[in-house]
Amino acid sequence: MVQDFSEIFIKTGRQGLYEFTSEVKERCSLASLRNGLVNLSILHTSASLLIQENADPAVTVDIQNFFCDLVPHGSQYTHKSEGDDDMPAHIRTALTNTNLAISVQNFELLLGVWQGLYVFEHRDSVQERTVFCHIIGDLR
Repeated sequence: MVQDFSEIFIKTGRQGLYEFTSEVKERCSLASLRNGLVNLSILHTSASLLIQENADPAVTVDIQNFFCDLVPHGSQYTHKSEGDDDMPAHIRTALTNTNLAISVQNFELLLGVWQGLYVFEHRDSVQERTVFCHIIGDLR
C-alpha cells in the first residue's frame, strides 16, 4: 500500500472554472497507483472544487453565470475585507465543495467520459490556488 501527499498549484485569472484533471492523473501515475483513492482538498475559503463536464466550454460559462446571478456582488454584505467580491466568494464556496474523493481502478481515475476536475474560482483577481492531493492505495 502507498500513501502520497503533494500539492497542486493552479493560477487563476478571474472568476471561472479551471480544469486540472491532467495534473491529478500525473500525480497518480508518479505514485504508481493501481487501485485506490485520490482525496483532493482546496486550501482556500473563496474557491471550490467541482467535477463537471469538460467537453463543451459553454457548460462552465453557464455555471459561472448562474452563480453570479445566485450570489451577486453588492452592498448587502458586511464582510468586505478584501473587496466587493470577498463575501460572495465565501458564499459560493459554502454552496459547492472544498473536497473531492475520486476512485482509481486499474491505473485510471474513475471519471465519466465527459467529466473533468475543476477549481471553481470565486474571486475577481488573479489568485494562486493550492489543492492538496492525498493518494492512498495499491501499487502496480
